[in-house]
Amino acid sequence: MSSENPLLTTWNTPFGLPPFGALRSAHFRPAFETALDSHRAEIAAIAQNPDAPTFENTIEALERAGKLLTDVGSVFWNLTATDTDPQLQEIERDMASALSRHASEISMNPDLFRRVDALYARRGELGLSAEQLRVLDLTHKNFVRAGAQLNPEEKERLKTIMERLATLATRFSQNVLADESSWLLLLDESDLDGLSADFRAAAARLAAERDAPGKFAVSLSRSSAETFLQSSARRDLRETVYRAWARRGENGGETDNLEVIREILALRDARAKLLGFESFADYKLDDTMAKKPAAVRDLLDRVWTPALARAAEERAQIQALVDSEGANFAVAGHDWRYYAERVRKERYDLDQTTLRPYFQLDRMIAAAFHVAEKLFGLRFVEREGLDLYHPDVRAFEALDRDGNHVALFLADYFARPSKRSGAWMSDFRSQHKLDGEVRPIIVNVMNFTKGAEGQPTLLSLDDARTLFHEFGHGLHGMLSDVTYPLVSGTSVARDFVELPSQLYEHWLLEPAVLRQFARHAETGAPMPDDLLDRIVASRCFNQGFGTVEFCASAYVDMDVHAQGLPDDVDVAALERESLEKISMPEEIIMRHRLPHFGHIFSGDGYSAGYYSYLWAEVLDADAFEAFKETGDAFHPEVAEKLKRFIYSAGGRQDAAEAYLAFRGRMPTTEPLLRQRGFLA
Repeated sequence: MSSENPLLTTWNTPFGLPPFGALRSAHFRPAFETALDSHRAEIAAIAQNPDAPTFENTIEALERAGKLLTDVGSVFWNLTATDTDPQLQEIERDMASALSRHASEISMNPDLFRRVDALYARRGELGLSAEQLRVLDLTHKNFVRAGAQLNPEEKERLKTIMERLATLATRFSQNVLADESSWLLLLDESDLDGLSADFRAAAARLAAERDAPGKFAVSLSRSSAETFLQSSARRDLRETVYRAWARRGENGGETDNLEVIREILALRDARAKLLGFESFADYKLDDTMAKKPAAVRDLLDRVWTPALARAAEERAQIQALVDSEGANFAVAGHDWRYYAERVRKERYDLDQTTLRPYFQLDRMIAAAFHVAEKLFGLRFVEREGLDLYHPDVRAFEALDRDGNHVALFLADYFARPSKRSGAWMSDFRSQHKLDGEVRPIIVNVMNFTKGAEGQPTLLSLDDARTLFHEFGHGLHGMLSDVTYPLVSGTSVARDFVELPSQLYEHWLLEPAVLRQFARHAETGAPMPDDLLDRIVASRCFNQGFGTVEFCASAYVDMDVHAQGLPDDVDVAALERESLEKISMPEEIIMRHRLPHFGHIFSGDGYSAGYYSYLWAEVLDADAFEAFKETGDAFHPEVAEKLKRFIYSAGGRQDAAEAYLAFRGRMPTTEPLLRQRGFLA
């Protein structure tokens, strides 16, 4: 099969890209089987090595093992997220449990752990470098957290739990994708009141792509749904979109996620208790900066109180506008975004129709690249003619100041039914120097609504911010400069990983960046200074709403993971009760309701960890002040420290130590509160 299966051959492709053009869905199952067999043999050789354990024959050997499985998996999981099909989804369901059991068999291998444990016990005598000590510490911790110290019966129970959790996570994400991709609101010309010309054109294109030529379509991609909710003057249609958006994963039938969530929560609690933790939240936070649920709640509480007060003020302003127009209704969830835009227009003479022409996708890409060049000396050159996984994907080579190759950056910006919603960064290959220099292939994925044929794609300000955010993650992967794969790129504490991405957002609204790249789509004229000033002045507008919808999701995430729950828990009631405890305004819903909360249920990634965006914002607000204190948003010395200790350092040191090395002190919450407009 290896001679016929491109996944099992040497990838003699430009930049070592996967051989996308030759790949078929049917190639993945046999490739996984071969890769798993290969990895098992490599692990057995390490575990049964008759020589005494050394860092080289155990830890470095583990770092080298499984390359084929990593390569196959990186292609597969990226494709199932960005361009899936029924055959890939079937393989995904099967492989989720198989890969989980494989990982458990490695982490619970007693002979292997004895070697790791022996090295860890005498780590101070081994003469290791700082990075090697870090890798040894993390390897040992990962084994322990995966159950290496459990007795045989407990290990088997944990393996079963982990397999089932992997299956449930896959089902959860596939259910959400099914709800999102199957829903479409088709509109006629008479239904378009309030919608901009560019949105209408994009909606017409979307309808044509979905076999409804002559109509206009709104989908449940965030870019489409939120823009419609901000702009449509039709209250009845806004309610239709809003309800569909809010009820993803909670529509009954085969794609309903409530029972899936119930089982996930019960199994996670059992997993944590097997490993000696009081709750799953205690388990997940044990290797983060926050450490304990109490620290998370303390941060949320400090932000929630002023946010709730600000949201009440914002609601009053919106209701006053509704009343002034003689409308006889109380503001509801499907009204907030629309009337908030109206208030923004009144207060700052700003609305999305005015702003979107200045935020062309191609110019925002160029702006993100420009900031990377100013800060870090990177230059991005588009490489055309490469064989990529979808026609919409673009490739850029990142070069350093001397023209040396740094990374290949893939950009996948547009929504499609085969792609899950949201925005994220991933990689097809991570950086390391274990056996020579291996440079990364990084991908940014978003779900923007593509412009009409021959027309530029225009972004909202929030879309542009998302682009900068994900590119910040991308730079974290591209600039990585470590020896060992375990600590490469974004392999850092969960509540630290958002620092590089959220910090990068700050440069989007730097006046010098906007003046150069925010140019009108039709005239090419730069953004007028008075419009730029109004954008800067409106930075804190609607922050009560934004903070409340985020914090509510973070509170509920902690609530469902920080307590033992009965097996028959009512998930919908659990969500309601959690929101009642914090006096959640009825006009605002969680940014991610539990039935479609992919961050916490499509895998363990952000489970009991959604707070980390806010935790990282404490860091990023303080970090950007390091530049502001110099009076130069691109100050070379600060930028060099940022690159050395944050963007290039991966996880080779503890997150707090990395931040201290950059800033010289730990941050406080005051910059965050000022950033959100809650402090003068």
